Amino acid sequence: MPQQLIGISGSLGRPSKTHALVGAVAARVSAQFGTATTLHDLDAFGPSLGQARSLADLAPEARALVDQVIAADALIVGSPVYKGSYTGLFKHLFDLLEPAALAGKPVLLTATGGGDKHALVIEHQLRPLFGFFEAVTLPTGVYASTADFTEGQPAALPLLARIDRAVAQFTPWLRRPVTANAA
Repeated sequence: MPQQLIGISGSLGRPSKTHALVGAVAARVSAQFGTATTLHDLDAFGPSLGQARSLADLAPEARALVDQVIAADALIVGSPVYKGSYTGLFKHLFDLLEPAALAGKPVLLTATGGGDKHALVIEHQLRPLFGFFEAVTLPTGVYASTADFTEGQPAALPLLARIDRAVAQFTPWLRRPVTANAA
């Protein structure tokens, strides 16, 4: 059974640069490690997410998605930068989790913004959030600005190289698929 990778895009709108970035990173992880990959935008959790004060308050469909996140072997999370931080509903999703729910889980952090001035959102906002959960955040975070996209997809060569460097950092946690030619 392949390992499970879940991508969470903290964006509500489509098309979304954040969705495209998380999706591109997830595709590269899947290609390299053979993971079964699922990508969720916040709207997939439905209206009960914003109203929930605890996991018990979530609609069954939203609770099933949260259970997937908790059970995943690895996560890719991303948020558009909003006023210098991640979006509020993105944070609220993780506020519902028990502090130990992500302990030891490898997480690749991503973010998108209009320009380079928000690139430190990964270090100053996302990394501390997942540090609280004792998740293992990969050393390389991936930030992309509008200039890094072509026709809605990540395309800048330095961005793609950074994605590849970050994806390779899953190696201690994800098994590479066995090929027929392997000895």
